[in-house]
Amino acid sequence: GPLRSQISERLRLLELEPDSRFSARCRIFPVAPRSLRPLVGLTLRMAQPSPTLPYLSSLATYLDRERPDALYAATPDMNIEASLAARMAGASVRLILSEHNTLVRGHPITRGWQRRFLPSVLRECYAKAAAIVAVSKGVADDITHRTGFPREQITVIYNPVVGPDLLRRAQEPVDHPWFQPGNPPVMLGAGRLGKAKDFPTLIRAFAIVRRRMPARLVILGEGKKPKKTAKRQAELTALATRLNVADDVALLGFQSNPLAYMARSALFVLSSLYEGLGNVLIEALACGCPVVSTNCPSGPAEILENGKFGPLVPVNDPAALAAAIISVLQDPPNPERLRERAGLFSIDRAVDRYESLLL
Repeated sequence: GPLRSQISERLRLLELEPDSRFSARCRIFPVAPRSLRPLVGLTLRMAQPSPTLPYLSSLATYLDRERPDALYAATPDMNIEASLAARMAGASVRLILSEHNTLVRGHPITRGWQRRFLPSVLRECYAKAAAIVAVSKGVADDITHRTGFPREQITVIYNPVVGPDLLRRAQEPVDHPWFQPGNPPVMLGAGRLGKAKDFPTLIRAFAIVRRRMPARLVILGEGKKPKKTAKRQAELTALATRLNVADDVALLGFQSNPLAYMARSALFVLSSLYEGLGNVLIEALACGCPVVSTNCPSGPAEILENGKFGPLVPVNDPAALAAAIISVLQDPPNPERLRERAGLFSIDRAVDRYESLLL
C-alpha cells in the first residue's frame, strides 16, 4: 500500500502467497480442534469468508520453515487464522493475539447468521494464546462481554502513536490555500470513508457551525477501493450541496502525512460511531490541535480522560457536535497541555509493554 515506504529497512518484509479459498478451507478442517469445527464447517460453505483466508497455507508454511519465536496477529479473523496456522505447522511459537476494535452492532464482522459462533471460537483461540492484547480498556471489556474470556487475562497496551519523528512530520508544508494565514478556521476530519467514521454527521454539524461563524471543513481519507472512494465522496459532496456548505468543504482523499494538516487546523473532529482507540485523536493532541469527539465505544473517553482534554458528545448528534465545536473554536485549550497528554501514547511505552509479552 501507499505507506509501504515507511517500513524500516531493518525489518524483513515477506509477502505471503495466496492459495485458493477452497484449498485453504480443506486444509483447515483436519487440524481444527473440535470446538472450532462449527466455524470451520461454515467457512467451507460461506460465499464470502475472511479476505485473508487464502494466505493461511502460506503462513503455515512460513511458520514450519522459519520457526519464529513469536507470532503476533490482530483482528478477529486473523487471530483465528494465526491460531490455525500454528496448529497446521505444528510450530512451538509464542502466539500473541490482539483486538483493535469493539464489535458493536453494525461492525462488518458481526453481520450474518454464521457469526453467532464467533464468540466461542475466539474464546477458544484466546485460551491457546500466550497473551491477549487490547488497544484500550473499552476493547478489553468488550472482549470479556462478548466471549466470556477473563478480563484479568487481557493486557491493555495503547497503540504506539507518538514517536520522535512526529514533530518533524507535523512541520512539513501543506499545499492548500485554506491553511494559509488570514483564512477562516479549518475544522479537520480524517479516516476511511466508511460508515464507521460517520462523516455525514460531521458535515451536518459543520453546516450548523457555518450559520454561526465563518469556518471551513477538510476531510482526509479514502474508501477501501477506488470505486468506493468515488461513491463516498459523491455522497458527501451531495450532502454538503444540499446543506449549502459545499464551497467550504474539501474532500482531499488519502494524504500520507495528515500530521501536517492537524498542526495547521483550528480543530480536529472525530465523529465516529465506534473506535478501538482512535489514533487520529492522539495524533491531533500531539500536534497541539484542539479536539472534539463523539463518546463512541471505546477509545475517545480514555484518550480525552472523559472530556478533560476535549469535549465528548453523543454519537449521531449533529447539534451536540456543533455546539462543542463552536465552544472550542471560541475558547481553545493550551496546546502544550494537549501535547503532554499525547505523551501517554508514546512508542517507547508501547514497546516496553510488548517486550514484556514477547520475552
